Amino acid sequence: MAAPHLLYLAWGFPPAAKSCTYRLLATANLFNRHGWHVTVVTLSEEAWRREHGLDLSLSALVDPDIDVVRLPLMREDLETDIRTYAKERAQRPLSWLKRHRREDEETFPEPVFGRWHDELVARVREVDDAHPADLVLTTAAPYTFFAPALDLHRRTGVPFVLDYRDAWAIDILNDVPAFEPDSRKGRIEAALMESMHEAWFVNTPIRDAYAELYPARADDLHVVRNGSDLDDLDRPAPRTPDPEVGLTFGYLGTITFGAELTRAVCEGWRLARRDDPVLARSHLEFRGHVGAGSARGSNAHARIIDEFADDGVSLSGPVPKAETPAVYAGWDALVLCLVGGRYVTSGKVYDYVATGLPIVSAHAPDHAAVEILRDYPLWEPNDDLTPEAVARAFRAGARRALEATAEERAAALAYSRRYERSAQIVPAVERLTHALVPEAGA
Repeated sequence: MAAPHLLYLAWGFPPAAKSCTYRLLATANLFNRHGWHVTVVTLSEEAWRREHGLDLSLSALVDPDIDVVRLPLMREDLETDIRTYAKERAQRPLSWLKRHRREDEETFPEPVFGRWHDELVARVREVDDAHPADLVLTTAAPYTFFAPALDLHRRTGVPFVLDYRDAWAIDILNDVPAFEPDSRKGRIEAALMESMHEAWFVNTPIRDAYAELYPARADDLHVVRNGSDLDDLDRPAPRTPDPEVGLTFGYLGTITFGAELTRAVCEGWRLARRDDPVLARSHLEFRGHVGAGSARGSNAHARIIDEFADDGVSLSGPVPKAETPAVYAGWDALVLCLVGGRYVTSGKVYDYVATGLPIVSAHAPDHAAVEILRDYPLWEPNDDLTPEAVARAFRAGARRALEATAEERAAALAYSRRYERSAQIVPAVERLTHALVPEAGA
């Protein structure tokens, strides 16, 4: 019997340099390893070079028998070659962008990506015509990637799964509804929820909020968390903290949070150094991409960090995924800077707990990441985002780094095992395999 065919609509698939990439990579590989033939529909590398950048080391981690269809869906608003600009864009760029954004939503109600709707639907139909799918899995954002799944379902009856990750109907950063149920977006989402086989969310608060919005489908809404990928990589032994030399605290990840958080962290670091002799000899390193899209390379963060260079604060470039274990192994403690609140878990927290290192928080106290951190043995929370509160967390983190016992470090590593990425995704893959491939249960 031929393998069942999964058609996976995955915007940020490798080698995209984006946090969602690791979830998409693991999902495709795990379906492949459970006997599915996987076809991924994603963007071209050039499109991602404009959007977020590339991490070419990720391409080698894709199972070789997965088919990848790359679409040249380019964002015109990210074009930097001014020789290609229309007269309006060259002379009145803000007016041009405003009109461009209105046009984005003509065929699908989503800024930036809605204009891709017709081409996405047409190309996915072509892929399905050539090799009919037994299941469509589509992941957001952008939510425009949901549209071809609903189109194919109406056309052929193929079941589809919505991997929301976060939420369309909820503004998760501001904790307010993102649109009204009778709006254009609301009507599209209602059609999606009525027709889908099941939907995935990255944490319990979002899943429960959607169960209230769509009670008739509550049983088909599942939490499929993000998770750590570090155990799939070579991991050097962590270093031993040396109070005479000083400690190194590190942040690793794309810097998309506001510059005000960068300033609060740096000011908190400066305060902590004033009355802690070990921290006075220590360093704080930021590593990763800065900004996304048109904000890539934004230097607001760099300017702030430069102000604190005499306090041992530095900003370096991005790190290929395969090299992240070595970076973590060179640090004594981690700084978790996050945007959002009770609906935003972040994928970063899973890799952080997988290191077994002390973690100093710099985010809203009611952040959804606390659900993961609460029982982590080496976590130091912050009371708020004032420099004084961040300074207290830094001082506590330094004590943890110096005083943690071998047993506490072992307990931290043991705790992280439950959050390995495969442990989060495999139950969903197995559930779908048994439900949709009768031979799987034979």
